[in-house]
Amino acid sequence: MATVREVMSETLYTVNPSSTVGEAVALMAQHRVGAMIVMDGTRLAGIFTERDTVRAISHSYDAPSHEVSSWMTSDPVTVAPGEQVEDALQIMLDRGFRHLPVVENGEVIGIVSIRDLAG
Repeated sequence: MATVREVMSETLYTVNPSSTVGEAVALMAQHRVGAMIVMDGTRLAGIFTERDTVRAISHSYDAPSHEVSSWMTSDPVTVAPGEQVEDALQIMLDRGFRHLPVVENGEVIGIVSIRDLAG
């Protein structure tokens, strides 16, 4: 059985809670990713995804100037690198997620998408 470590991306694209929605969306487009990890220093503060972008813009015409912290998912569900792919996929399906930060010993070491797990 494969583990999350075998399929996760170790390349992390991050913003901080005070980054704007516009900045986060620009980075997501530039790097062709669907989620940004939100870091407050070395602490995982949240995750900001394509869905958050849609939600923000649908609620506020000036959302691109808002802070990411206003729209991100705070304290997101995470997965350990040793978790079985099937278990991580089940978490995502049950909770309606498309991305999970991968955390080991309190440190974000990667991110896994539903595409990574289903592939």
